[in-house]
Amino acid sequence: MARTSAEPLAGVADAPARRAHNRLQPLLDGAARVFAQRGFAAASVRDIVQPIGMQPGSLYYHFPTKEDLLVAVYREGVRRLSASVDAAAALEREPWKRLEAACVAHLSALLDRTDYSQVVIRVRPSDAPTVSEELIALRGSYEQRFERLVAELPLARSVRAGELRLLLLGALNWSQEWYREDGRLTPAQIARRFVGMLKGCLQRQ
Repeated sequence: MARTSAEPLAGVADAPARRAHNRLQPLLDGAARVFAQRGFAAASVRDIVQPIGMQPGSLYYHFPTKEDLLVAVYREGVRRLSASVDAAAALEREPWKRLEAACVAHLSALLDRTDYSQVVIRVRPSDAPTVSEELIALRGSYEQRFERLVAELPLARSVRAGELRLLLLGALNWSQEWYREDGRLTPAQIARRFVGMLKGCLQRQ
């Protein structure tokens, strides 16, 4: 059957959608870079879109607000961190070794200073109040794996697993402030030492 003049050529109608989809990943990468460098509040839409050749108004084709863009970047950061930590822990069977492997993966990602990991660690939910609950839920979903790993440890009866998890993650995350690439220890060595000290003090005898 012949095509009428009113019928679009195959694939033409959805071409704008395909082009928009192709620009989504560069948009997320650009936003992660700017959020990591400047923080959420100081990052303007223009700062995010100009380096990737987009107009400021084009952002809203993908996301209703800058806050929604932050959630998408945060979600991708959590996905990447989670995949790295889960893969590392899966290689070990002994509980302390599993926790050690997870901490090595976590700290290595943080100290590599990739844009996505920096957003997850440095952008606080309170920085974007309208989406704070979503950010808290995403961060919680990531930290749950450490909650499970700590729960598997043979700890002394006096040790509270929740407090240990907070202590360990806090120490690992704070290392961004004092770690130097030309220092004596690698990120993996730092993580192993942290876990080793905890094991020596807290393991059930």
